[in-house]
Amino acid sequence: MELSAVRKVSVVVNTVILLLVFGLAAFFAIIKVPFLVAFSVPTACIYLVGYFLIHKDKLDIYVWMIYCWLTLYMGVTTLCLGYGYGFHLYCFSMIPIMFVTEYIAYKLERRSMRALPVSIVIAVFYILCTGYVSYFGPVYERDQKYAALFWIFNALTVFGFLIYYTYYIVQAVIVSEGKLKEAAFIDKLTGLYNRHYMFDRLVALTNENSGNVLAMTDIDNFKHINDTYGHNAGDMVLQAVSERMRTVCTDCVIARWGGEEFLIVSKLPVEKACAMLEELRQCVESSPVSCEGTDISVTLTIGAAEHADGQDADEWVKVADSRLYYGKNHGKNQVVAEDYDG
Repeated sequence: MELSAVRKVSVVVNTVILLLVFGLAAFFAIIKVPFLVAFSVPTACIYLVGYFLIHKDKLDIYVWMIYCWLTLYMGVTTLCLGYGYGFHLYCFSMIPIMFVTEYIAYKLERRSMRALPVSIVIAVFYILCTGYVSYFGPVYERDQKYAALFWIFNALTVFGFLIYYTYYIVQAVIVSEGKLKEAAFIDKLTGLYNRHYMFDRLVALTNENSGNVLAMTDIDNFKHINDTYGHNAGDMVLQAVSERMRTVCTDCVIARWGGEEFLIVSKLPVEKACAMLEELRQCVESSPVSCEGTDISVTLTIGAAEHADGQDADEWVKVADSRLYYGKNHGKNQVVAEDYDG
């Protein structure tokens, strides 16, 4: 979550709570609890100060202030009215919110919110307040006709917080896991899978013993391209070739094996897979890469091998590599899919 988004959310939450404070102050006046009406005044001031802290980007101070005052507010209202009104339930929503705030602080590289010790303090405070009321009773004994309504409202609000913030933290973990996997398995320059991912995939495919076709692809004269046009141009060539692979080799697993080498795995029958690889070769040959006003001619040499029963991943790669090597030494810019003598 970006800082600007956190500010917007903070303003919205601050406004909602401030409006609730005014509404509750009116309710306390109706049931004639003057202490809670008076207590609503500093509570409202806290949230007015909150706008200033949010505007000044003092979010850590704002969070500490709000959490401390909310905990105090819940304790005071519970002691005054008892737990029949459900104000004590907000302690349960405070704890997941605290851990979500800790996560957001980490993502924004802010100071730790110390979610674990704060949650323990909130739990102890909850036990003390509810324990006192259970033993001594509330300070104000009032008609309970409003209690059920408030208990239901507060319970629904707390459940809403619990569901939302639990969902948020789980989704954040899922997104983070996805990014970690992407960092581990995706080549940043080309956006293709990397060598680590592809090798694991090859091992899995060899265990299936299905007739997949593996193609090892190499950009011809890539060192010459780098030496002549510069490494930026070389990167552009790698990206352009990767994009052509994605376009032509649909439903294939494509990876950058290393440097200017790529691996392509197709589930097509070997004849159709070779036809697709030939189409790729022709597509790259007929589509020069434009770099700073210069068109760079690019060609590919491809060695293809159908998986044989009992062949492990290393052996499969070696067959494709040997055919690629043969093609590189016999004219380049071709697809080699058969064994040869020599």
